[in-house]
Amino acid sequence: MEPRRPSSSTAGPHELVEQHIMRPLPLSPQAPARQGLRGPRPPARSPPPSHQASLSSVYPLEEAEFSGPLHPHLAPATWQRTSNESLLPPKSSFSHPDESELHLGLPPDVHVEPWHAQSEGWLARQQPPEHGDTRQVQLTDGHWIVDHPVPTPVANAVEAAYRAQGQSTEFTHLRYSAVTCDPDEFLSENGWGLRTSSEYGRETELLIALTYYNEDRHLLTRTLHSVMQNIRDLCKHRWSRYWRACEEEGRPAWQRIVVSLVFDGIDPCDKETLDVLATLGVYQDGIMKREINGHETVAHLFEYTTQVSVDATPRLVQPTPGNDSNLVPVQMILCLKQKNAKKINSHRWVFHALGRLLQPEIVVLIDVGTKPGSKALYYLWEAFHNNPHLGGACGEIHAMIRHGTKLLNPLVAAQNFEYKISNILDKPLESMFGYVSVLPGAFSAYRYRAVCGRPLEQYFHGDHTLAERLGRKGIQHMNIFRKNMFLAEDRILCFELVAKADDRWTLSYVKPSKAETDVPERTAELISQRRRWLNGSFAASVYALVHFYRFYRSQHGVLRQLGFHVQALYNVAQLILSWFALANMWLTFAIIIQYLPSILLRDFSDAWLIAFHYVNLVAMWVYGFTLALQFVLALGNRPKSEHHVYAISFVVFGVLGLYTLGISLWLTVQSLAGLHVENGDYASVVLSNTTAVLIASLAAMFGLYLIASLLYADPWHMLTSSVQYTLLAPSMVNVMNVYAFCNLHDVSWGTKGADKADALPSVGGAPSAAHVETVEEVALTQEALDLRFRDVVARAVSPFPRISEESTPTMDDSNKTFRTRLVAFWLLTNAILVAVIMNLYSYRPREKLDTEAREGRQNQEIYFKVMLWSTFGLAFFRFMGCVLFWLRRQMTRCCLRT
Repeated sequence: MEPRRPSSSTAGPHELVEQHIMRPLPLSPQAPARQGLRGPRPPARSPPPSHQASLSSVYPLEEAEFSGPLHPHLAPATWQRTSNESLLPPKSSFSHPDESELHLGLPPDVHVEPWHAQSEGWLARQQPPEHGDTRQVQLTDGHWIVDHPVPTPVANAVEAAYRAQGQSTEFTHLRYSAVTCDPDEFLSENGWGLRTSSEYGRETELLIALTYYNEDRHLLTRTLHSVMQNIRDLCKHRWSRYWRACEEEGRPAWQRIVVSLVFDGIDPCDKETLDVLATLGVYQDGIMKREINGHETVAHLFEYTTQVSVDATPRLVQPTPGNDSNLVPVQMILCLKQKNAKKINSHRWVFHALGRLLQPEIVVLIDVGTKPGSKALYYLWEAFHNNPHLGGACGEIHAMIRHGTKLLNPLVAAQNFEYKISNILDKPLESMFGYVSVLPGAFSAYRYRAVCGRPLEQYFHGDHTLAERLGRKGIQHMNIFRKNMFLAEDRILCFELVAKADDRWTLSYVKPSKAETDVPERTAELISQRRRWLNGSFAASVYALVHFYRFYRSQHGVLRQLGFHVQALYNVAQLILSWFALANMWLTFAIIIQYLPSILLRDFSDAWLIAFHYVNLVAMWVYGFTLALQFVLALGNRPKSEHHVYAISFVVFGVLGLYTLGISLWLTVQSLAGLHVENGDYASVVLSNTTAVLIASLAAMFGLYLIASLLYADPWHMLTSSVQYTLLAPSMVNVMNVYAFCNLHDVSWGTKGADKADALPSVGGAPSAAHVETVEEVALTQEALDLRFRDVVARAVSPFPRISEESTPTMDDSNKTFRTRLVAFWLLTNAILVAVIMNLYSYRPREKLDTEAREGRQNQEIYFKVMLWSTFGLAFFRFMGCVLFWLRRQMTRCCLRT
């Protein structure tokens, strides 16, 4: 049974709205520019009382109610209710207990088009409708800013209490702006504005920016729905006096939070994500314009406040009357860039365009795909609220393991261990100094006024769209080393923020704020990711050390400055160990396996000694050949084209690592059994015994890790992931470091595809009798818009086969030359170190070879002790940092302002 429509004799509210829109409205003399920019302002959606009864069965205006089936194949009973019926179907076993959901599963007879057909269908939907209502839209200063009605079910979903708090058209109309200028020129002085600040006059406490490239709708809904849940918890729960005071003063908390989604180009984006946003009311097909009066549109801006969400199931999440777990309205801004210009340009839209108009106190940066945990945004905000000198902060990012099932993949388990150890040891240590070297762009926050000025100026030097304007300071004129810095541009921003002249901003790690993210599950993906990370962090670390003197221009105190010096020495030591990691890995392997016949097998027969001699010889040759193979692969092949060879290399280094680890454990047990301590002098025994040093190194690697993990009540990764990390550690150095350095010339992030903007219509204004530029536009009727909305929802929940496209980065000769010279120097220094350590004995032709070998082995043991104690010392230093951070957090917890 189809839902009833209004009779022809009675005009519906949407017909009245359209008729009102069609009538030209006089410009207000008090605000001529703003009203002209928006075009005729439509009235509120609420119909006159005389029409309420006749429309209630089709477009119910009762709060939280959707009208009519969103898809023609869905039973009307699923979507309509009587006064005694619930709008929601019975909850399934997958339903969340804390919110209302409506599962939009499609019946089996609904046809799902393949991905390429859906992309073509999206292009066709961008053309203006052939039939509809014609209206005159006024342009001021050549700007196209128009309000469009949203589908009726979306508008009716808003609870009545929030309708009273919002503005007249905030929940009924979507505002579209065709931005034809650079982000730096998106200013109120140039006639641009945002509804939140320019029209509603609201102050923004939190600007949450989600950056998107080409992720699918599952990743988008996972991130966006989690953000909306966090906003609900922040606004509704009563643990914060600040947010309670906002409510009591008549400033609803939800009006102080803005969520912006920045899409990096029309062509690379998954068009089904736009269908998801259209389901929320934040986007509509067919209203974007390619150019305005000959000026090309740079970005398409959509503004809407919604109380509807779609989770990653997918389920439509909507409010129900009297449910405290309902989501709150969320002010959303969708910035859909016309062309792909990379992530750093998306951040320029956030900080320089949206940020300048909204003037937020805190900007939170989240990559689409990252899922913030419960209260994650609150804990980040709380850190800034309690520390006026805090300029930036990050939470704990951990690998998404899906109840442990993904840990069966050793690559995922090893990365899980890395993330955990970094969050337990590295971040707390750096937080104690006040300078966290990197706040991950996937989940971090900055105080807006702290990053304004030089930090953002230096940060945006990596934006390709600014290359021509910046001239020799732009990305095109940088040498390859500086270009690599912007593969880890978040490190540059962190350094510039802490070293900002005449300020004393600090950075901090917020342990309770957690977020999870997907990690690479294949060798090729992992190697490509680490290439960016390793090269970017290496270049950025060198940059920070070279420009360390800029800390003296800040206003940090003496103790803080002293801490920066200690941290710089620590970073130098880490940099040196990282530089020689290739040689140290080989030396560790070679020296330990030499202990097998000389110490562990000395009481065995000659046959065993001969057998293990050849086993060790083969192992060393296999190690050397596999290592040399990495240079051949790195210099001539992409990981995706040789992923099988890389997988075999991971296995080879894992087996050799397991062999080395087995010998080390055997050697440790034998050493402990034969250890004789006289007069309780344990220190001298440990310092003089090489195998005891090995014990101390193993204790540093795992004992301190375990203690620190227990201290933070998070030890499970030691049980589930430590073995996998140990086996993959040689590959982290021998495969990923080699590939990263051999591809230092590659500074690409992704593919810049051809942008299919030709499918969008253009706008050309003509002067009217009142000398105001007007454009005639054909708009959909409300009935047609609601009918199209059914198909939108169907596309938003339908699966599709994802087609991945590979890209080949462009290289130039100068970059290749620099790469070759650096790799050659790197190999030379590591080879010299190996040669020196392996031949530390004096040649004496009149003495026996055993004497020379004994002297060489003693010298090798000295180096081995120094290296192992260095490892122990650095690990212990990190451990002390995490203990101090834990103590400070425990002592100050009772003093926090909420």
